[in-house]
Amino acid sequence: MTPRCFKILGGFIEAMSVRNSLLLLAMALAGCGNIAYYAQAVGGHFELMRAAQPIGELVDRPIGDPQLGKQLAEVAAIRDFASRELALPDNDSYRSYADIGRPYVVWNVFAAPELSLEARQWCVLLVGCVNYRGYYDQKDAERLAAELREEGYDTFVGGVAAYSTLGYFDDPVLNTFMRRGTLEVARIVFHELAHQVVYVRDDTAFNESFATVVENEGMRRWTAAQATPAQGAAFAAQRLRRAEFARLLQDYRERARTLYASGGAAEGQRRAKAELFAALRRDYAAMKAGWGGHAGYDRIIGAEFNNAGLVAFGLYSELVPAFAALLEAEQHDLPRFYRRVRALAELTKDARRCALARLLPAAAAGAAARDCPSIPGQPGADRW
Repeated sequence: MTPRCFKILGGFIEAMSVRNSLLLLAMALAGCGNIAYYAQAVGGHFELMRAAQPIGELVDRPIGDPQLGKQLAEVAAIRDFASRELALPDNDSYRSYADIGRPYVVWNVFAAPELSLEARQWCVLLVGCVNYRGYYDQKDAERLAAELREEGYDTFVGGVAAYSTLGYFDDPVLNTFMRRGTLEVARIVFHELAHQVVYVRDDTAFNESFATVVENEGMRRWTAAQATPAQGAAFAAQRLRRAEFARLLQDYRERARTLYASGGAAEGQRRAKAELFAALRRDYAAMKAGWGGHAGYDRIIGAEFNNAGLVAFGLYSELVPAFAALLEAEQHDLPRFYRRVRALAELTKDARRCALARLLPAAAAGAAARDCPSIPGQPGADRW
């Protein structure tokens, strides 16, 4: 280990408990780069935990902001709804609040090769391999993205309002999503708690698509039971835009996959890729006009949008239709739906894809369904 690594490690050990210091020493075996990454990750999260205050106390005596008590009372009602009506974990997650003084809690870096949609993976302790790397400091995320571009990758850096520690810690409600209003708080709380119900190592798309379907079902129920007419209308419009945007990106992911699988000279593929993304931007502009000029996705679809951006949004939406079909098959009974998803989680990754593909019409299942008969060693995929 280099002297710089020892300096990073030593400084972090001074700030952390014995238990966490021993964990970090184990991380040292993976090398200096990982020490620095884990140090910022663990340190960043403990900063959040130190800032958290119980929501009940803040509702009773909001300090500095007269609106805060009212907002947090709504959050508490959403949190109770999540466990009571959605069968999500009834624990201390999202029962505290922290203002961290910035617009995002972390910035995630996504990467994909110049002529491929094969997402770059990073493997981390406790959660396995994921298709992104998160940083509490935007400059650190941008620095990694620049290094990856030097290696020939397309990159996408996205600010994230919330994340889940999968029940290892009592995750707080953050100002990063409180500022977006009640609808966004409900959506995020439902989504992040779903990760505590089912989480599969090394399968980001499965985890995020499952949580998105739980989020959608939760929002459907919450708006029907709790939302004002204005909130209900806003949610319906938001959901329509989100679905249309997801379909647009899904269409272009399929086009990009076809292009990159077609072979041919790299220079020709680069020209075709440039034309493809130019067409995507034109189609997005037309879609935006149909929304009356709503600019919510402008920061995403810009001149620099690339393969990594297609990958990033595919993780949250690509398997959503199959999970939605499964929820429908279970007649929107969430405990039964969760049991079916846990059974899926026991399969191999390829078997999970095949089982989900079988829930969809052949045209919608696409390549996954076509590939299933030829995939060997899929125990239980037809019985789950």
